[in-house]
Amino acid sequence: MMNYIKGLFHGLGSLMTGLKVTGREFFTPKITEQYPENRATLKMFDRFCGELTMPHDAGGNNKCIACGLCQSACPNETIRITTETVTDPETGKSKKRLALYEYDLGACMFCHLCVNACPTGAIRFSTDFEHAVYTREKLVKQLNKQ
Repeated sequence: MMNYIKGLFHGLGSLMTGLKVTGREFFTPKITEQYPENRATLKMFDRFCGELTMPHDAGGNNKCIACGLCQSACPNETIRITTETVTDPETGKSKKRLALYEYDLGACMFCHLCVNACPTGAIRFSTDFEHAVYTREKLVKQLNKQ
């Protein structure tokens, strides 16, 4: 009989804990985004991973050194880098140069491993989130051209 009463009080205590959480959530103010109408004022968080971008300076140059670390860090081969070797006329040394940087947005997991692996900070995620297209080919983007 004593175990029955202890179990009953324990069950009531658990029920009150659950009701306390539910009651607190019931009285908090709700926030509803009216998405298509507030498109101009909608602000995403800075940590949001929307689309991979490669920022360019005013001269159209980027910081990519074509090391390939972002390509090797990508778990599902979303990034494809094509490099070419050029000879520097001043020093005569051969150097790798970025020829093509392709990014498949449709296959990206947004894991952020490529951005973390980049030694120069040449790539980053933007906060753009509207990626609706009619064909998958439009999701493959070339980032090294402005």
